[in-house]
Amino acid sequence: MDILQEITENLQKGEASRVAELTQKGLDEGLSWEVILNNGLFKGMEVVGGLFREEEIFIPEVLMAAKAMEAGQKVLAPQMAGAGGGKIGKVVLGTVKGDIHNLGKNLVNVMLKGAGFEVIDLGVDVPAEKFVDAATSEKAQLVGMSALLTFTMPYMRTTIEALQKAGLEGQVKTIIGGACVTQQYADEIGADGYAENAGEAVVKVKELLGLK
Repeated sequence: MDILQEITENLQKGEASRVAELTQKGLDEGLSWEVILNNGLFKGMEVVGGLFREEEIFIPEVLMAAKAMEAGQKVLAPQMAGAGGGKIGKVVLGTVKGDIHNLGKNLVNVMLKGAGFEVIDLGVDVPAEKFVDAATSEKAQLVGMSALLTFTMPYMRTTIEALQKAGLEGQVKTIIGGACVTQQYADEIGADGYAENAGEAVVKVKELLGLK
């Protein structure tokens, strides 16, 4: 079996130590870190994301795959650092002000990292100005907001308006999600995108940034 295929399949199974071993083997055999990352690790997480969207696997399997992904990336880290690459974009994430739920946000974080994004996670109960400050200082391409409670949803609009006032409209895309959030609400508040779950979030973020 091709070593990249082995990496992909073992990542899907959550076999962290095996993925690390195969990643090192790939390097030893002369494969570049870019090839291993894109055609082995990222490809595996892309499959995991698709299975999650189709509800063929669930959160525990996704988290195991993410750990395997991290194990492979750790092996590649010296080469990636030396080349100054490995990331396809930068995203700021947070649960909006007044809301302390983070399971969905954390899963989006995992999936985006697995897809190759650098993620700045602001945590929970995040005010609009903190989203703006992070987007500006980190030069992020996208801000993602989560809310589980209906009474915190208006802070999504507040954050989008704050980004606009800061002159970031058009420069920084926005995506929202959460149990109480809908595409209709995203349209109402002027968000650039909406995702029902973490798997869809990755697809939508790539679409918004013109990556897929």
